[in-house]
Amino acid sequence: MAEVVLDEVQKSYGRVTAVQDFSLSIGDREFVVLVGPSGCGKSTTLRMIAGLEDIGAGTISIGGRVVNELQPKDRDIAMVFQNYALYQHMSVRDNLAFGLRNRRVPEPQIDAAIAQAARILSIEPLLDRRPRQLSGGQQQRVALGRCIVRNPQVFLFDEPLSNLDAQLRAQMRLELKELRQRVPTTSVFVTHDQVEAMTLGDRIVVMKDGLVQQVGTPLALYRRPANRFVAGFIGSPAMNFMDGRLTMEDDRLIMTGDGFSLSLPPTILGDAAPTGQHALCMGIRPQHLRLGGPSGPGQLGLGGTLMVTEQLGDEQIVAIRVGDKDVRIAGVDPDLRLAPGTGLEVSAGVENLHFFDADTGERLRATT
Repeated sequence: MAEVVLDEVQKSYGRVTAVQDFSLSIGDREFVVLVGPSGCGKSTTLRMIAGLEDIGAGTISIGGRVVNELQPKDRDIAMVFQNYALYQHMSVRDNLAFGLRNRRVPEPQIDAAIAQAARILSIEPLLDRRPRQLSGGQQQRVALGRCIVRNPQVFLFDEPLSNLDAQLRAQMRLELKELRQRVPTTSVFVTHDQVEAMTLGDRIVVMKDGLVQQVGTPLALYRRPANRFVAGFIGSPAMNFMDGRLTMEDDRLIMTGDGFSLSLPPTILGDAAPTGQHALCMGIRPQHLRLGGPSGPGQLGLGGTLMVTEQLGDEQIVAIRVGDKDVRIAGVDPDLRLAPGTGLEVSAGVENLHFFDADTGERLRATT
């Protein structure tokens, strides 16, 4: 097991900077997820850790040893790829044994390592099959088994679930969680799926345009996003955003925007409260909105027109038009019948509001 440390790591392709000033310390046995949209630099970062990409600047250490100049085979890492990367002409048993045989590990040790990995992953009946005879989930277990038999210091996962259907992805997330309990190895996992990030990671690194936007636990990122990008990327359904201008009137903050006007307590922004007009963006998660007007102090109300509903079985998600924005409300009773065009009021507690600077996108206040 080992700590992985990236210190001001950078990578450019010509004039395009793929990763910039990436610094992170990953603790021994910690599971860290790199998440972000396509092209944000997360896979490039993983490949630099693996040694599959050269490092433009900075250092990467594994287990206290700088590995910048080491070949992938000398870094004591194991990697699971998006396409499984199994040898189709070999049996599952031989796929698992391949790396160990290349390292000239004695056959009795290889057999013991394969037996242990097969037992952990429940693939014992598959050992004599070829990869083409396996389902996607079974192939993914074999790819994981090939990592386990090597007993590396670090596991690296490059979007390993993206080729699976939704049901199988959910099942494999559970299996990865169980695997971590049995084989607690330092792990770096790359995904563009924020649900995978939230359910798997001890900590999440949110990236955009090659830069780290925020690092924290799943709950910390959900409850206290550092900027508008993180707020919109983490959480499902995505956070609602409403642009407006804030002014102080008679010891109250008044936020006005297209189709709405809200009165807010002056303490809501703390030291960030404006002295004049201030352009900002207000965010509210769909889970923190409810149908119906304000029920008392500390509640804010919005009015709009019902546009669509999304029936999910145990709940429905309702979208209303407020000005020029669609605002989504989650957790609505699935048996409630609502017709498009109906006027609706929704409300939320002040404590659940998030505020971001309109120009920089940075957070103006950390909600409690």
